[in-house]
Amino acid sequence: MKKYIAECFGTAVLVLVGCGAAVVSGDALGLLGVALAFGFAVMTMVYTIGNISGCHINPAISLAMWMRGKLSTNDLAGYVAAQAVGALIGAFILLQLVWPSTLAANAIWDGYSASSVIMGEIVFTALFLMVIFGATAKKWAGDLAGVVIGLALTMGIMVMWPISNASFNPARSFGPALLGNGDAMSQFWMFVVWPVLGAVLAVALWKYVLCAEKKK
Repeated sequence: MKKYIAECFGTAVLVLVGCGAAVVSGDALGLLGVALAFGFAVMTMVYTIGNISGCHINPAISLAMWMRGKLSTNDLAGYVAAQAVGALIGAFILLQLVWPSTLAANAIWDGYSASSVIMGEIVFTALFLMVIFGATAKKWAGDLAGVVIGLALTMGIMVMWPISNASFNPARSFGPALLGNGDAMSQFWMFVVWPVLGAVLAVALWKYVLCAEKKK
């Protein structure tokens, strides 16, 4: 149960801090500041709950770990449920600070197309996952793994924020879409399907192209 509580807590912090930086201080922080806020949230949670649950705080990560045999089916279901609840908690707290608000929900912005979101969400989710695989591999894992993972998320957000408010994480998309003042739920499915495909791509690339899986 502790690991599910940890995933719930970590996801709430991610949504509260990342989306909160965007809606409360976005004008002052700018794109880089918002991207770093998400990255810092992930980084701090890695060091806070990483030894309890592995700090997935993202259903795409949990799915990838399940595909690699590092997470049981029961834990996959438990993690995803806990992450969804955590996203709602983070979005609810943020809504008390800034109401009404879209809560930085994910959506396709004017001037961009669905194909932009498809490509970006798949590619940057896959890149994020491969950084996680590498940074947490037993051979290379060290005290800086959390920093590297946080910066990997920052990279993707710096590119995708102007296009769709950058997801790479179905849970991060869920809370703001459901509770935010807008119609983001109509596009929510895209920020589930494409990050999931990105996770599948990352596992395939890591295993079959980079040959990084330990042979049994």
